[in-house]
Amino acid sequence: MFNYRRLEEDQVEYVTVASIDELVDGERLIFEIDELPVALFFLGGQYYAIADLCSHDDGPVAEGELEGLEIACPRHGARFNLETGEAQTLPAVVDIPAYPVRVVGDEIQIGLPLEEG
Repeated sequence: MFNYRRLEEDQVEYVTVASIDELVDGERLIFEIDELPVALFFLGGQYYAIADLCSHDDGPVAEGELEGLEIACPRHGARFNLETGEAQTLPAVVDIPAYPVRVVGDEIQIGLPLEEG
């Protein structure tokens, strides 16, 4: 799967998803943007955003346990890197999207890929 963190600024559209006071260190928010399930994490002073969709079985992954910058799918244990979306362990072999995150003023924004066309 495509690694969204490698997209250039002119390849994404940033969407405001929360304010900085909505998320304290160690917490996560799970929401949808145009029917796209997304999870936003705030860990060690850094924000990370991934698709809330396990590539193994298309179920949600964001409520899984965190270990460092990896999240384990709560159903079958596949692990994904929060920075890159890379699948770390079986049964997942396909990466999930990871989105760039920026803070503008007090708004947290996620960069979604521009639609081609």
